[in-house]
Amino acid sequence: MNGMFGRFTLGQRARAAMAAAAAAVLIAGAAWYGGGAHAQSTRLATVSTPIAHAIAGGRDSYADIVDVASPAVVTIRTDGKARMSPTQFQGPDNDFFEQFFGGRFGNGRGDGRGNGSRPRQIPRQRALGSGVIVTTDGYVLTNHHVVDGAETINVDLVDGRTLTAKLIGSDKPSDLALLKIPGHDFKALALGDSDAVRVGDVVLAVGNPLNIGQTVTMGIISAKGRSTAGPGDGSYEDFLQTDAPINHGNSGGALVNMKGELVGINSQILSNGGDGNIGIGFSIPVNMAKNVMEQLRAKGKVTRAQLGVTVQGVTSDIAQSLGLKGTTGALVSNVTPGSAADHAGVKRGDVIESFNGQAVHDTNSLRNRVAAAGPGSKADLHIMRDGSERHVTATLDEAGMPERIARAENSGAGSDDKTALGVSVAPLTPDVAARMRAPRDAHGLVVQDVDPDGRAASAGIQSGDIIQEVNRQPVKSVEDLRAAVKKSNDRPTLMLINRQGQDVFVTVKPVNG
Repeated sequence: MNGMFGRFTLGQRARAAMAAAAAAVLIAGAAWYGGGAHAQSTRLATVSTPIAHAIAGGRDSYADIVDVASPAVVTIRTDGKARMSPTQFQGPDNDFFEQFFGGRFGNGRGDGRGNGSRPRQIPRQRALGSGVIVTTDGYVLTNHHVVDGAETINVDLVDGRTLTAKLIGSDKPSDLALLKIPGHDFKALALGDSDAVRVGDVVLAVGNPLNIGQTVTMGIISAKGRSTAGPGDGSYEDFLQTDAPINHGNSGGALVNMKGELVGINSQILSNGGDGNIGIGFSIPVNMAKNVMEQLRAKGKVTRAQLGVTVQGVTSDIAQSLGLKGTTGALVSNVTPGSAADHAGVKRGDVIESFNGQAVHDTNSLRNRVAAAGPGSKADLHIMRDGSERHVTATLDEAGMPERIARAENSGAGSDDKTALGVSVAPLTPDVAARMRAPRDAHGLVVQDVDPDGRAASAGIQSGDIIQEVNRQPVKSVEDLRAAVKKSNDRPTLMLINRQGQDVFVTVKPVNG
């Protein structure tokens, strides 16, 4: 994503724009395929598809679908204590959520520093979002960020009633939450099949944008399998992208197909610096939401699977360095000791090409496969190692923490000296390692300075990086480094570096690259 764009949840501004480089992620996806381990003892009071056939292209009205969807979409209002960071200004004019959510504000008074005769007051936060009734007995799906930190949650129905909801469970990595409102015989939306959704399908977005009241907009599915997560985000994302206009306050609202079925929970938008819709919105697929909902209802939390590797995408330069035929798959840049991958024999530098017989097109698709398998399940991995195909079997672990994400910068530049990278390096002595807070088992050469016009800088190498391997060979001296780079000839040089405790591969293009 270009630097001019920012990512927003519909209830908060994004922390960072996505880098143009390949993302490295610790595989710990939300296990949203519940499987037998999460089978329910009682059936949810779901409803069936209300419209038998999709509206034909000749129809000029979606009123029948709106009649079905509208009663099931609710407005959610929350109230809770503000959780202000020391750098946040405690005033409503600069409140983060009021500016970017449309209805969330602090109403504290005083100077905010505890001066004067009045005690320091903790401001209140009020939030506005949307939700979807998915069962006739009152279960409501919404976004985690809509109810995060809420002390009270009120749900406004389209018939004018306001009911106080109970939070059943909330899952930050998937940005989903499950509520329960008292009562029965509610109008609920049938759950569709988001896997069957096709790019180009017509969809409706229903919610309460900017607190103006329930609003319906129309668009199409623009793309599938999107992820907007930034470095260290820890999110699990497999979005449906849509151009159906959605704005702040639509968080947790419904994305509905032409059969009147719920296919997504609206969650994020992209904006070019403003607050409004520019036709790029993201919705959580209902298949993910359905399985997260089942786990939240059963035990109040979501169990995640973890393979125990850090991976990154395969660029054309990396593929050329490793002798691969294409740029699909996920390159393993680190294996967690004692993890499922470690026990299975996965090694750094392996390229995972398929998971349980399904091709791995990128790191996000691998996350999907791991998430679908669930903790304790067997995973068959087809990998490429040093030009040879291998099969290994791993028993997936249960994740105990959110995903860790690192990024590698993989651009290149030129130089007249085929061995000159444009860096000054020094051996990683114990004293230097301690000063840099490097991992205890780190080895190699520490980068002291980087020529901004050199090939290393173009590849994203930074001062403080530790060069551990070059073309899969350990390096411990400048001579090792120069010799390894020289052997690359006209191919990109593949380097394994450690940056702030994270191992990641980068490629340095050849002089004539």
